Amino acid sequence: MRFLSRLSEDLQGASSHDPAARGNTENFLAYSGLHAIWIHRLTHRLWQNPQTRFPARLLSQFGRFLTGIEIHPGATIGRRFFIDHGMGVVIGETAEIGDDVMIYHGVTLGGRSLAKTKRHPTIGDRVVIGAGAKVLGPITIGADSAIGANAVVVKDAPEGSIITGIPAKNRPRTADELAPAVDPAEYIDPAMWI
Repeated sequence: MRFLSRLSEDLQGASSHDPAARGNTENFLAYSGLHAIWIHRLTHRLWQNPQTRFPARLLSQFGRFLTGIEIHPGATIGRRFFIDHGMGVVIGETAEIGDDVMIYHGVTLGGRSLAKTKRHPTIGDRVVIGAGAKVLGPITIGADSAIGANAVVVKDAPEGSIITGIPAKNRPRTADELAPAVDPAEYIDPAMWI
């Protein structure tokens, strides 16, 4: 039952985040971001057991082949995560992603170190990450933040930040920018903050 409720949540998340979504059947069959998340959930469960880490990595690589999205089985991902378009997304082993996060194509949640420690970002709840953004290192992005397209983020950002530029700088979101888009006509593209 838990599997079906999560599946339903994912499909609803896709519909609410993508104005091009035309229904659950099409989303289920055609959204590579959803397929990558579902494969990750399986590989992450396998990763928890040291005896099944090799099969987890193989299945993860097969998912990458199918979707163009690379999510390491060790990454921790919250509920209602959505990847729009997806191609070129990379999420590293020690990345932690909160609930209701949305990312676009070409996003990297990567490391800056070869040390076997926490080396990937922690992303808070309800964060939106624009296309091509690179979030690197063991940094924390606070909840309700938005990262602009092509930003290179290497420093922590507090809750409610707008993060843009190379290297990225942050500023507080205004009250208008914090209000969720409830109608596709009210959608705010994170690239607008560039």
